[in-house]
Amino acid sequence: MLTDLSTSRSGTPAITTAAAPARRSHDDAPDTAELFARLAELEEGPERDAARDELVAAWLPMAHRIAGRFRDRGESVEDLRQVAALGLVKAIDRFDPSRGAFESYAVPTITGEVKRHFRDRMWALRVPRRVQELRNRVRVARRELTQHPGSPEPTTAAVAAHTGLTEEEVAAGMEALESFSTLSLDAELSSGDDGYSLADTLGASDTSFDVVVDREAAKEGLRRLPERERAILYMRFFEDMTQSRIADQLGISQMHVSRLISRSCARVRDEAMGRRGGGDGPA
Repeated sequence: MLTDLSTSRSGTPAITTAAAPARRSHDDAPDTAELFARLAELEEGPERDAARDELVAAWLPMAHRIAGRFRDRGESVEDLRQVAALGLVKAIDRFDPSRGAFESYAVPTITGEVKRHFRDRMWALRVPRRVQELRNRVRVARRELTQHPGSPEPTTAAVAAHTGLTEEEVAAGMEALESFSTLSLDAELSSGDDGYSLADTLGASDTSFDVVVDREAAKEGLRRLPERERAILYMRFFEDMTQSRIADQLGISQMHVSRLISRSCARVRDEAMGRRGGGDGPA
């Protein structure tokens, strides 16, 4: 309100009031109501594109201001401005001038676009949206619980009570707080002369697993062999007997033993490979 305290002829101050001009929320909220009304009436074409570009240019400072709220979160300001500008274009295209002021529609639209960018693009590894939301709720709760100087680090139970989440959900959110970015396997874990990287702490492949897989794959084929051929394979590979000794024990020639071993191994191998490929081995 403007107040006029000028003195009247009788010496008494004359008090008059006048309405002050309306103030917008921010200096970067221009008056574009007429331009939006014009845009709504135009058909697709160069004239409409020009009006749309004019609106984008007029409201771009506001989009940049919103992008600035998200600085220092691991993304460059320039990239955030690009994302906010995209949200601005979407807001202009979807805005209905008869529904109210553009600013009240554009601010949540642009903010949502920037938040969506962080949710979908900034995680080094893709995590479920539910976990991302838990992370955000836990992060806000921890900030609120430690906003006073000297406040202790909140416990899982305290965060759960503050947010209404279960302690298991809080634990998942707290774990996600540390999982926004990845750590290189070449990252040094020790700065001394005997320094080692994260990759040095990882286990190596155990070749014994291959033996287990092969043994299980060969079991059925071994069961299908005639009893004498199973006995020959057992003596050769489990009792470590020579072919000549096996031949003497069975009363057959060493050549015959060699042929039986080769034929039995080939049959077991074919059945094992046939099952691995999804087919049925020979009977």
